[in-house]
Amino acid sequence: MNASWLQWLRGSVTIQIRGGNMEELVNRALADKLQLWSISRTSGGELLCQVTLRDFFRLKPLLKKTGCRLHILTRHGMPFWFEKLEKRLFFGVGLILFFIGMYVLSSLVWTVEVTGVESISEEQVLKAAHEEGLYPFQWSFRLADTDMLSKKLSQKIPGVAWVGVEKKGTKVSIKVVESTKPEDKPLLSPRHLVATTDAVVTDIMAETGRPLVKRNARVKKGDILISGILGDENNTMYVIAQGEVKGLVWHEYNIASPLERIEKGYTGEMTTRWYAVIGGRAVRVSGFGAINYDKYETERDMQLATWRTGTLPFGKMKEVIREVQEERISIEPKEAKIAGLEQARADVLAKNGPGAKIRAENILHEKTDNGKVYMKVLFEVEQSIATERPLVHTQGE
Repeated sequence: MNASWLQWLRGSVTIQIRGGNMEELVNRALADKLQLWSISRTSGGELLCQVTLRDFFRLKPLLKKTGCRLHILTRHGMPFWFEKLEKRLFFGVGLILFFIGMYVLSSLVWTVEVTGVESISEEQVLKAAHEEGLYPFQWSFRLADTDMLSKKLSQKIPGVAWVGVEKKGTKVSIKVVESTKPEDKPLLSPRHLVATTDAVVTDIMAETGRPLVKRNARVKKGDILISGILGDENNTMYVIAQGEVKGLVWHEYNIASPLERIEKGYTGEMTTRWYAVIGGRAVRVSGFGAINYDKYETERDMQLATWRTGTLPFGKMKEVIREVQEERISIEPKEAKIAGLEQARADVLAKNGPGAKIRAENILHEKTDNGKVYMKVLFEVEQSIATERPLVHTQGE
């Protein structure tokens, strides 16, 4: 169990120290190994800090020696809870029973998850696990060691190379790695490789089939690049044409790049909310006021309680809401032009395959109007231009 949970169990208070020699008080307290943290000074000169309930009473002799005065601001932890619960006996008993119930429920297996199965059915894996005593609502202490479960499931389930069992809290994961089988290659019909668009061929590499074009040749959409027909009129063979053909293709883009950009920053204002997390649900316990920020971002940090190596299904969550301020900044037309071209280049490369490369670009038209820079740009892109087309032949061919 981490330090924050121990502090909550022992209890702590937030105190304000004023008057006297405050620095000497802090130094003496630390020398006597009193637990002080979150020490800060207010604008009025007072000191704020947190101290455990046990060390709070040890501060009194030091206050007299240094002439300081102390004021309690807030109280935290289980001892103060029990103080409030003295007048609410039934509520306190119910709370204790609730924690006992949560402990009992956390000792059960709630979920059994199977991953990695493809040809093997999930039901087959769950049936084998059930035979070994692994199933939902089983007591955790009745389960065999995870290594032993992995070994037994590997022997029980046919067609697996390895089975791993991992337990996290109330969830058990079974990961299956199936045995590899030779891949059945699909039966392909003879085909040509044809041009997907008008282009100038820059590179052609035929693995199978007969190339019909050479470098620097102009081709139109649908022209055969690599033929799947080999031989002559007397001896003809139909094959699956394979290879790679690249060519120069021209893409025309209309770009409108704004003369301002929006920059986001934090104002320093923020609101903190705390939640109690129980069984996957969060209940707010502080910070009930409305958010008065026009724009904001939210950060969440959840901490679940732990017991030994397991994670319990309850804990706390901190939510920090930060005010965001957006500022519009004017930019020069030259900068807007560069930004627009960069975005267009990225779009060209993304749309034309992983091997596409921009070889040249030419700005055909450019003007600035209505707060934007407008451009018409012609990109010369080297890209793959080959696609498959089935080869249809008659019985007499």
